[in-house]
Amino acid sequence: MLIYIGLVHHPVLNKNGDEIASAVTIFDIHDIARTAKTYGVKNYFIITPVEEQKYLTRRVILHWTEGFGSSYNPNRKEAVELIEVVDSIDEACRSIELIEGVFPYTIATSAKKTERDISFKTGRNLLKSGKPILLLFGTAWGLADRIINGSDFSLDSISGPTDYNHLSVRSAAAIILDRLVCGECVEDIK
Repeated sequence: MLIYIGLVHHPVLNKNGDEIASAVTIFDIHDIARTAKTYGVKNYFIITPVEEQKYLTRRVILHWTEGFGSSYNPNRKEAVELIEVVDSIDEACRSIELIEGVFPYTIATSAKKTERDISFKTGRNLLKSGKPILLLFGTAWGLADRIINGSDFSLDSISGPTDYNHLSVRSAAAIILDRLVCGECVEDIK
C-alpha cells in the first residue's frame, strides 16, 4: 500500500473564503502521525511555507524523536518519525516521486461535496493500483478550491446522521484512513 498524507496549511481558506496560511497545531502534528502509523501510511507531510511554523513543527518533531519525549514515549517517537515538513504540495509530490519512482495521484478531502467526488470504495481500488497516493487534508476551513479542483481526485465527504459537518482535521484523517484502508473489513461504505 503506497499511501502518503499531507496536512495542508497553505493554501487553505478562512471562514470568509479567503486563501490563507493557517497555523500549525501541535495536537495535529502527533495525533495524525499516530493515526498514520496505525494505518500504514508511508510518510506524513506537514505542508506550510511559513518559516516560523516550520521551525515550531521541527522543534516538536525533535522533542519526540531525539529529545526527552523520545525516551518518555517511544511509541510516539515511532509515529512522529513519519513526518516530513515541506513548503508545498508540489514538494511533497516530488519527494514521493523520488521514493517511489512515479508521481503520485493526489486526492483532496473536503467537507464540501463536489461533482468530482469519488467514493471510498473507488479510493480503496486506487490504493490497490500500485501507484502512490497523496491524500490531502486541509486545515482552517479546508483546502482552497484550486487545490481541490487541481487534484486528480476529490474524496467523498464524511457524512454523519445529522446535518452538522465540521470535524477536526484529526478526526477526519482517522475516519478517512479507516474507511480507505479497512473499509472492506466492515460493510462497504460509499
